[in-house]
Parts: sequence; C-alpha cells; structure tokens
Amino acid sequence: MQDNLNQVAKEKAQSFIEWFQELMNYSLFNLGESQLTVGLILTLSISFVFLFIVTEWIRRFMVHKVLNRYQIDTGTRQSIGTMVKYILILAGIFSILQTNGIDLSAFGILAGALGVGIGFGLQNITNNFISGLIILFEQPIKVGDRIEVGDVTGDVIKISARSTMIVTNDNISIIVPNSQFIDSQVINWSHNDRNIRFNFAVGVSYKENPEKVKAILMEVAKAHKGVLSVPEPDVLFEDYGDSSINFNLRVWTSEYINRPKILKSQLYYEIFRRFGEEGVEIPFPQRDLHLRSGFENISK
Repeated sequence: MQDNLNQVAKEKAQSFIEWFQELMNYSLFNLGESQLTVGLILTLSISFVFLFIVTEWIRRFMVHKVLNRYQIDTGTRQSIGTMVKYILILAGIFSILQTNGIDLSAFGILAGALGVGIGFGLQNITNNFISGLIILFEQPIKVGDRIEVGDVTGDVIKISARSTMIVTNDNISIIVPNSQFIDSQVINWSHNDRNIRFNFAVGVSYKENPEKVKAILMEVAKAHKGVLSVPEPDVLFEDYGDSSINFNLRVWTSEYINRPKILKSQLYYEIFRRFGEEGVEIPFPQRDLHLRSGFENISK
C-alpha cells in the first residue's frame, strides 16, 4: 500500500515538473532569431531587478565609502556615483541579453520604433534625460546646492535621470524637470563655495551721527555667531532718503545660506534693541502738504 502511494506521488511530481517545463518553454513571440519563452522572460525580469538592486548598492558604496575618503564635496560624489550606476546598468543589460541568447540585431527595429515615438510624443522625456546627463557631467548644480530656478528656491537633494528634487525651507519637495536647468536661468548660491554676502538696509533720522550708526551696526554684525569674521562685515552709507539717511549692512555667512530671512530678522531685532539703548531714532515717513485753495468757502 505504501509503495502504491509513493508511486502515485512520484507520478504527480513528474507530471507537475513536465507541466512546469512545458509552461517555461512556451513560446510567446520571436525577436529576430531569438524565441522569447515564458521562462526566458521570467529569467530576464529577475536578472534586471537584481541588476538595478546591485548597481544602486554599488552607487551608495562608492558615494559613502570609497569617495568619502577623498576631498570631494557631496554633490560631486553623488554625480560620480550616479554616472557609474548608469554605465553599469547599460553594460549589465547588454550582458544579460547576450548571456540569454537574445539576438541584439533585432533591437534595431525597436530603436527605429523608439525614434518614431520620440519624434511624436517622447520629446520632453528624452530632453529631460539628456539634460540630466549634461547636469551630471558639467555639474552646474549638485546635491546640496542652494538654487533658484523660475519661482522655485531651495536645496537640491537628488538628481535623477529625468528630474531634480528640490526641498524648500517649508520642507516641501518640488520635482523640477532637468530641461529647466539647461534652458532657463539658474541662480546657484553655492556653486563655488558656501560663503554668501547679504545686504540689509537700515535707515535712521537725519539728526543722527553716521559714524555712531556705523559703529553700532558693526558691533551687532560681529557679535552674531552666524556672521563670518573673514570676510569682515562692512557698512556703506547708501543714500539720502526722503525721511532718513540710509545705510547698507553687508555681512558674509555660510551657515544661513538657506535661511537669509532668519539672519535678517535676528540682526534687525538686535539693531532695534541697540538703537533704543543708544537713543538712535528710526524716523517715520514724512510728507509736507501745501494747501493753497478751498478753505475760503469752508470758513464762510
């Protein structure tokens, strides 16, 4: 009895194996001289998923382990890692196809069809992809840069093949197509280094001593921890306004490059406090009105 049960189990197992082999060898369509079966497509899918996982791991290893040992800024490390990833993906795809016996000459037909598709509906995708490669090679922007493009201002946190991710000061992520960085004007606040100069306007009454005002502004600027001592802050006598004499406080900072309004607010708070202690007057706007006619009838 036990032998009969074992025999039945073996026959069922053999039947399942034969059915599975038949399914894997089932031909879906031909690509050139290559026959694409269910098993081949499954193998290619698993291989491609594994390829993308491995290349992403290699990219992270290069950026955080290998390139981190050298004097290379974060944005450049990210760009090098991304380019290496793309090269490995391209080489891996061709290697997987050749290993599985795919006729690569048949891809000429697909390339022609893709060219037609690009001509009709994929121009933007192709433009963004090529722009992404230009960004990675030329590095007009890098991960970590503070940029302005169009109405968007923020820090670059990721550059991918099609788009760039920017995070604003309000922690809002904005996805910008790469073509905008090539076709439009881009302001990069930290392209060379992260030392940026800000200009803050200050107005005082005409009765105040300009040298005294300059001394107060310099003391406030030098006392702030976010203001660099080299280059040294300075104060310009800007102009004679309608109601005030106007100064320009110029300070350098690397800490507040992405928070200029915070630095401005902190300096203005301290300037207002010091002006109050020193008796320096901040004037209100003044206008002189000359009334020439119209009052005779009112008086009557």
